[in-house]
Amino acid sequence: MLEHGGGIRQAAARFGLPPAQWLDLSTGINPLGWTPLAIPSWCWSRLPEEADGLEAAAHAYYQSTLLLPVAGSQAAIQLLPRLRPPGRVAVLTPTYSEHAQAWEMNGHQVVGMTPAALEIAVESFEVVVVVNPNNPTGTLLKSEKLLSWYNRLQQRGGWLVVDEAFMDATPAHTLVPHLGLPGLIVLRSIGKFFGLAGARLGFVLAEWALLQQLRQLLGPWSLAGPSRWLASHALTDVAWQTAARHALPLASDRLASLLSRHDLAPAGGTALFQWVVTAKAGEWWLFLAEQGILVRHFPAWGALRFGLPGEEKAWQRLEQALKDR
Repeated sequence: MLEHGGGIRQAAARFGLPPAQWLDLSTGINPLGWTPLAIPSWCWSRLPEEADGLEAAAHAYYQSTLLLPVAGSQAAIQLLPRLRPPGRVAVLTPTYSEHAQAWEMNGHQVVGMTPAALEIAVESFEVVVVVNPNNPTGTLLKSEKLLSWYNRLQQRGGWLVVDEAFMDATPAHTLVPHLGLPGLIVLRSIGKFFGLAGARLGFVLAEWALLQQLRQLLGPWSLAGPSRWLASHALTDVAWQTAARHALPLASDRLASLLSRHDLAPAGGTALFQWVVTAKAGEWWLFLAEQGILVRHFPAWGALRFGLPGEEKAWQRLEQALKDR
């Protein structure tokens, strides 16, 4: 299993601080996410079923009917490599490591690429996988660039897979308006922007034939009824979405300014996290962990990812820890 953000219980055991006393900035999940409503009792006693409002809510939210609900975008990441014969797959790096592992485990040859290198060599791959905006660096590629890669891939029947898990806060660059093109696959999640990571629900958006293949692999009842109910309400709460899209970039700018004042100027970021490259990444990670503040450490890249603190007392706690270093 690859390492990810979170893991508060593991950190608590290592540093001797109870889980409730930790400030978790390691995941990039909205700390002030959509507030779940009380789940009705029938959600627990009935088998999940379609036509319960989830698909309709998702159609309206994404402005597309070409979608399939899945148990988090991770479910799609695991299954997509099974729908193609083994081939050469380019994955823009550094990025969410589950993509490369899933393709490798299904017999594909995976090559990590920078955008500049891929621009030159895109025709030598059957599949290109991009996280946009990128996790963990925050790099955002314009739609025009991605579509140019798609057009070059299509000349040989290739796929462009774009993981847009962090797109919701700033959706102007989504490729969803271009759905229906063969071999264009977009992944979305309600875990990050909506702060509902525990619901384990996301969507694959792609041409209808590919969605049907995925549906067959998933089988019946792949999503829990309570998760379907929560997601359908979150996706239709336009007032909350509008407020969050205003607040999150401001909070991210605040975080960037705070880090910069303590010699941790970010090298990139999104509305939900900041990416810091520093020769002292390991020292900073350990120091903050000893204060009960968990950030994500990327030893191979000499970098840290800071999520948003959320409540004001969390901001004050992070600022005090940075001052004490």
